Amino acid sequence: MVFATTHSDRSNGAWTALAAMVENDGSRREGYCASLLRPDAPARDLADAVHCLCLLHGRQPGVIDSAAARPVTDDTNALLEKAAAAYAEERATLIRLVAAVGPLPSTPGQAETEAAIAAQRHALDMLATSDRKGCPMGASLALMLDWAAIRAVLDATAARVGIEITPSVLPTPAETATLVDAIGGSAPFDRALLFGAQQLLAQHHALWQLLEARAEARNAG
Repeated sequence: MVFATTHSDRSNGAWTALAAMVENDGSRREGYCASLLRPDAPARDLADAVHCLCLLHGRQPGVIDSAAARPVTDDTNALLEKAAAAYAEERATLIRLVAAVGPLPSTPGQAETEAAIAAQRHALDMLATSDRKGCPMGASLALMLDWAAIRAVLDATAARVGIEITPSVLPTPAETATLVDAIGGSAPFDRALLFGAQQLLAQHHALWQLLEARAEARNAG
């Protein structure tokens, strides 16, 4: 496993479970996400993905910002502040790519798409502001880890439209593992952390499904 082996010498069960969850259920495993990395991926599909990703994750405050506003410990505060600053750069990259790819591709069911993504944003807001200790942290950590697969799509889009974008400086899996070691251990906290992560990944899964359905609708038209 990409993430689990990063931390194979540690004993924290929460990290092992989180790493396996992202590896097995994250965007890297989504067939449609992988299809966007092919050299022959339609430009309209890349543009659609960038626009919809921006609708979901291009707002401020986002998941990581909200978690950084209510850290668990001083150590988590430092890492989440770093992550929030790094993610601000990712938001800027999304916005820049939206401008570069042009208008959202014409697709049947646009109103339904906007409603679905609005519901996803609401779900992410609920996770990020949950009073269940550990839940906002889990959602944030899952986003950091899963972003690598999403960033690959952004990189492919940037290459297609001929612009350079700044490399991501989000915390590495090793840094994230160290953080989970520092804050994990309590069974209720770990359960909440993994719940937050699971729900974040579920929203990403739903987005990739939506994007694939939109591509099929365009092709059918």
